[in-house]
Amino acid sequence: MTDDERKDIDAQDEGDQAAGPVADQDSSSSQAAGEEPSSTPPTADAPEADAESQAPAEGSADSAAEQEGADEAPAEESAESPVAEQEGEPETPAEETEEPKAAKKKDAIPGADLEPIAVEQDERPLSAEEKARREAEEEEERAREAALTGDSEGEEQPATRAPAKVEGDSRFLATGKRKNAIARVTLLSGSGKIEINGRPIEEFFPRPLHQTTARQPLVTTGYEGSVDVRVRVHGGGISGQAGAVRHGISRALIEVDPELRGELKKRGFLTRDARAKERRKAGLKKARKRPQFSKR
Repeated sequence: MTDDERKDIDAQDEGDQAAGPVADQDSSSSQAAGEEPSSTPPTADAPEADAESQAPAEGSADSAAEQEGADEAPAEESAESPVAEQEGEPETPAEETEEPKAAKKKDAIPGADLEPIAVEQDERPLSAEEKARREAEEEEERAREAALTGDSEGEEQPATRAPAKVEGDSRFLATGKRKNAIARVTLLSGSGKIEINGRPIEEFFPRPLHQTTARQPLVTTGYEGSVDVRVRVHGGGISGQAGAVRHGISRALIEVDPELRGELKKRGFLTRDARAKERRKAGLKKARKRPQFSKR
């Protein structure tokens, strides 16, 4: 053996000793990790094998997730199924009857089903002026109808009782008042002519209302066509003078027949109407009207 061969052998022995601990360390670490030692050296196909090994792992994770989702889906369906069943089920008749009742209670007006009670109100007694106005209106309507139909005379009101006979030379005097008007009345036997201050009543009182007011006592008692009336009136206005004439004629009729007092009194012809215009006060424009108040 030559010296060169010996040197080569020694070098190989030294290399084997150096590589031995490293290999032992690699094998021990692989055994600690739980992997089997592979006798074959790694090749270029190793990356593909690693990818294939990872793919089943990923597939197993997806399958686990699908199983979890499948488990949750029945749970959700089971939770929702009672609600769906409740929604799909038809409502019971009790609920249907309760809802209209509640709606009726809300919409119905309390007392709407009750029948109204008709209360008859007593008519207010009319005053003498109102009665005269109504009678005048009725007389105007009768005159208008008579003019349309061609009848010259209207319907006469029937007398309540037979009038007393007035002697030819007898006179009955009376005084009537209304507001500021004063009427002095004289009743004579005649045919029912009425003169006021020397003029016929139609000329002195052109309005039918005032004519009716003055004739009311004669028409009521039935003396309209059996006596003549002469009147002297002064003071006041047309309405006050008509009321004074009526008051005076009523008082004169009582002198003719005292039994007429009840009927005339009931109608208010004998009552002195004390209504008059209220006097003006100092500092005011009229009886109660005040000047406009200025705050500033």
